[in-house]
Amino acid sequence: MTSLRCFSMLDLLKFNKVNLDILTETYNVSFYGKYLAKWPEYCKVAESPSGDIQGYVLGKVEGDKSNEEKKNWHGHVTAVTVAPSYRRQGLAKALMKYLEDTTIMHNGFFVDLFVRKSNEVAIGMYEGMGYRVYRTVVNYYSQPEEDAYDMRKAMPRDKDKVTLYTDRNCISPSELEFH
Repeated sequence: MTSLRCFSMLDLLKFNKVNLDILTETYNVSFYGKYLAKWPEYCKVAESPSGDIQGYVLGKVEGDKSNEEKKNWHGHVTAVTVAPSYRRQGLAKALMKYLEDTTIMHNGFFVDLFVRKSNEVAIGMYEGMGYRVYRTVVNYYSQPEEDAYDMRKAMPRDKDKVTLYTDRNCISPSELEFH
């Protein structure tokens, strides 16, 4: 049975099966270290009984917590990925649910993420979980160059779901509030 546990720096030595997928972004060691140091509650690994890393989620909380009017305090999914041999078992959904629950604990208004426009499987999964396209970020990905959908899901704090709507349907990466 799969278990979710805290992501550790040692996991970087054994997550190749997960990160070899072309749609998975691989970051440098200091990037992972920053997330584990600043937002450890947002970093989880799905592990098999034999110790194989099946997938992980890497996220953070960001925005202005003190400004109720802005409604931009939220959870952000930096990466969620599952090794090809463990897909279609609900692991990505379980990892996303964990991140959403963590955002609720932080009293966030929404969860957001970026996904390649060509990644129809992921987009379908996110839509099935209640996410919707908030806007397009033109040329967000550089290798290869591709637009991203900025997708969002309102959390219980946003009762009227006002964080799901914008007047700007298309922006450039330099216009993003948070990176």
